[in-house]
Amino acid sequence: MTDSLYAPPHGFFVREAPGAHFRTSVHVSPLFARAVTRLLLRLDEALDRPRELTLLDVGAGRGELLAQVAEAVAEDDPHGLARRLRRVAVELAPRPDGLDPGIVWQDVLPPPGSVTGLLFANEWLDNVPLDVVEADDAGVVRYVLVDREGRESAGEPVAGEDAAWLRRWWPLDAEPGLRAEVGLPRDVAWTAAVRTLRRGLAVAVDYAHTRAARPPLGTLTGYLDGREVPPAPDGARDLTAHVAVDACAAAAGGPWRTLTQREALHDLGVHGGRPPLSWASTDALAYVRGLRDASQAAELTDLAGLGAFTWLTRPVDAPDLFGAPAQTHAVAGPDG
Repeated sequence: MTDSLYAPPHGFFVREAPGAHFRTSVHVSPLFARAVTRLLLRLDEALDRPRELTLLDVGAGRGELLAQVAEAVAEDDPHGLARRLRRVAVELAPRPDGLDPGIVWQDVLPPPGSVTGLLFANEWLDNVPLDVVEADDAGVVRYVLVDREGRESAGEPVAGEDAAWLRRWWPLDAEPGLRAEVGLPRDVAWTAAVRTLRRGLAVAVDYAHTRAARPPLGTLTGYLDGREVPPAPDGARDLTAHVAVDACAAAAGGPWRTLTQREALHDLGVHGGRPPLSWASTDALAYVRGLRDASQAAELTDLAGLGAFTWLTRPVDAPDLFGAPAQTHAVAGPDG
């Protein structure tokens, strides 16, 4: 999975723009970037407007979010955030041609405790490679091996840290045929991301699940040319699996909450309401723009689609910036 997604020069995310195969919320509408900008402005105020505020985009794709946020900040900037805003992309793919020179591009996270600002990871953790395991006919949980064409075979029994993670977060109860996805690499990745913050807020946005409702056959799938396809590690397709969000949150420690994307975007001013019909006769252009925004907002907040994403938020020496009700989860102890 690691080679298929990230190995140069033919890994999926290194080779071409992923937007050719699937759309993230950033691609759907600039309304998403405006919502992130509102969150950034809330954080700027909560931190007493520091001399430098960083927007750290982890898994930045082609830098679309960072570019759109800069445009949104420039539209209304009474406190001079544009002068103080540092935009940093963390992405394994090479820097795109023509990218705004004001965006810092790097392939590793900043050092621990070096960032004051907003860390935003949109559909990043779902692409952090992991292992798939399955209980065999005897109830033994084994790694699932796969070749480049997607043909599967049974591997060695799961042991060590992976087995301990499964016992705590995704027990299979030795029932033959049940699958799990060992989320330990995501826990490590999210913890490292949170630790880059000295002060601020870390947000991860992804399809997710919790221990109370793990999918019995897992979620690993592929995307190619806008279609869902089998998850063969051939380098030509995206490979993605939903995130065990409670495990990630517990690993990073400290205060955290989850919201649906619908809740988060509503809290940040993105709604799908239609503009008043009277605008059609008094300001036709504003009415058309209002209809467009309403359609895009509806797609971003649809609970049958993007609106069902989970936003995992983790403040670091900062207040909770959301007024929407939190979704809380019990965190399982070492023995479940």
